[in-house]
Amino acid sequence: MQLNELAFRKGEAVDYQKLVFDYARHPDQDAPTPARRPVVVVGAGPVGLALAIDLAQREIPVVLLDNDNTLSTGSRAICFAKRTLEIFDRLGCGDRMVDKGVSWNVGRVFFKNEEIYSFDLLPETGHARPAFINLQQYYVEGFLAERASGLPLIDLRWKNKVAGVVQHADHVELTIETPDGPYRLEAGHVAACDGSRSSMRALLGLESKGRQFKDRFLIADVKMKLDRPAERWFWFDPEFHRNQSVLLHMQPDNVWRIDFQIGWDADPEEEKKPEKIIPRVKALLGEDAQFDLEWASVYTFSCLRMDRFRQGRVFFAGDSAHGVSPFGARGANSGVQDAENLAWKLAAVLQHQAPDALLDSYGHEREYAADENILNSTRATDFITPKSEISRLFRDAVLELAKSHAFARTLVNSGRLSLPATLRTSALNTPDTDAFEGGMVPGAVAADAPVIRADGKAGWLLQEAGSGAFTAVVFGDGETVDRAARAVAEAGAAGVPVATVRIPIDEAHALAARRYDARAGTVYLLRPDQHVCARWRQADAGIVRAALHRALCNA
Repeated sequence: MQLNELAFRKGEAVDYQKLVFDYARHPDQDAPTPARRPVVVVGAGPVGLALAIDLAQREIPVVLLDNDNTLSTGSRAICFAKRTLEIFDRLGCGDRMVDKGVSWNVGRVFFKNEEIYSFDLLPETGHARPAFINLQQYYVEGFLAERASGLPLIDLRWKNKVAGVVQHADHVELTIETPDGPYRLEAGHVAACDGSRSSMRALLGLESKGRQFKDRFLIADVKMKLDRPAERWFWFDPEFHRNQSVLLHMQPDNVWRIDFQIGWDADPEEEKKPEKIIPRVKALLGEDAQFDLEWASVYTFSCLRMDRFRQGRVFFAGDSAHGVSPFGARGANSGVQDAENLAWKLAAVLQHQAPDALLDSYGHEREYAADENILNSTRATDFITPKSEISRLFRDAVLELAKSHAFARTLVNSGRLSLPATLRTSALNTPDTDAFEGGMVPGAVAADAPVIRADGKAGWLLQEAGSGAFTAVVFGDGETVDRAARAVAEAGAAGVPVATVRIPIDEAHALAARRYDARAGTVYLLRPDQHVCARWRQADAGIVRAALHRALCNA
């Protein structure tokens, strides 16, 4: 099928694991000299699709290359965090993700067969999206592909494999293999979103460095009806799987994801056989359990990253740039955040709003975020899979104490779940000159809150501030807010669009005011990726303009 046919199948039941897209010869393959495109994205997984959609929505034409012509199979990445869902909202497919996904906030931790405690990842109300949804990766790719099919600025080419990369001063030359033979294509910039076995990384002679953990986990997707809530259940050393760990997650379509720790010495090919998996599942669920095995895989833990995510005119994002163990749901979520960070910066440079130096900040910021994810992932892995008897004794003592002592629960680590990085040290931030309390510091992702829209209907702050442009959130009423809004409009008149969202100081907006420590006249300037880049108690056009210049690396 052709990609554009997906646009006509919305509402139908689509088996995304069985879709096969047609290879089509492109006129670029017959060009006498290589065609030049502004941006080429390599890899049509969640990260590449998200980046292509984001760029297209910013009026940047994108060529999206994929060496295959199918979407993923099996659950793979399944936990998508609130921040990622907020990004999907801006990309036009958040509702589909949430409607299909299984929403959850609660996690339960067991030691042997006893629950030792539970936690709520979103204990407060007032957010449009849940802490997490569970949704198989093939649905995420399918919904993103459907969104891409409706954007004429995305040119998705299946069965186009990059086989050569040569960097020049003003472009990158790609050699691309197809069923019709090779052709060459030039790109102003290239985004490598081609996964952990990145061919782009190999072609440039680069590598990811870090640590591989000598342990293996078996993933089993099991279809069954199970009377358990939509929660994350994690067992340390249960009686049904002694001396190992197990994780259980509910997915859509009555499919449950089970991760069994199986040890470094296990044979991956043997462990994927049904005769090895079925007894493990029955040990967890009971001998009489009725289920169908849908998919299985074996993975090892690795925590690693490239030294630099920017390599000239090539940018690495997602698993091609960094890898973490799956506990904590940090892989796909951080990859989508990579894409969002890169998209607005590429668009600003290509639209002559910012110099090339802005693209350096992509590497600085996302390398910082990757280090944070790797640190958390490494700590979780060390706790889940202790490598010495002393480490195991310490872990088990912590688990015993956690039953009745709150302090010990802070030491239990079954995977610190994904949160967006607060980019406190980013050079794009304007330091505070006024006193504020709370977590909405420069570099933080803006917090959501309920608002009343201009039409009088209930809405959400982040959706009102989701234009993809710089946005000023202005708090107050009357002349105070009018004066601040005029200052923002004047600052944005110099060629960088700035949207304005007005938030009254009243009972209906008390939660927003509290989360932003706002008073009448308070202004928060949000970057296009909704990170706070500046805030003031009172703002004039001069300081807003200066903050915009700083956020765009314009001296």
